[in-house]
Amino acid sequence: MISTKGRYALRMLADIAGQGERPQPLRDVAERQDISEKYLQRVAKLLVDARILVGSSGKGGGYRLAREAEAISVLEVLEATEGTVAPVACLAEGAEPCPRAAECSTLPLWKEYYDLTRDLFGSVTVAALDDDACEMIGRRVK
Repeated sequence: MISTKGRYALRMLADIAGQGERPQPLRDVAERQDISEKYLQRVAKLLVDARILVGSSGKGGGYRLAREAEAISVLEVLEATEGTVAPVACLAEGAEPCPRAAECSTLPLWKEYYDLTRDLFGSVTVAALDDDACEMIGRRVK
């Protein structure tokens, strides 16, 4: 399950991308998105650490995207905020090899699910997170 961290990060990034190049004060983003500013501070830190956002302080400060919105995938954002989108621990990056992998009858199912998830989230960028793009993506996966 994608937590509020991941969902709010995507909303925050889509909001910032929609505002142009000017750094966006977090309080403005929080107000527009109806999300707690304090919660967005924690999310923003994760995104800055992942080099997805850049923050500046002082007059005219705020947050802006570190790269073009077209160069930031939903997968990258979710991995920065959620850690992994792997459905089972044995598929997570850096996981210890599972001693039952050779005889696990469900592993192919989980691997296929993981591949589909990574393919979808990896193919959608922050730039595509507007109403029209979300409708188009919804039609594609039905």
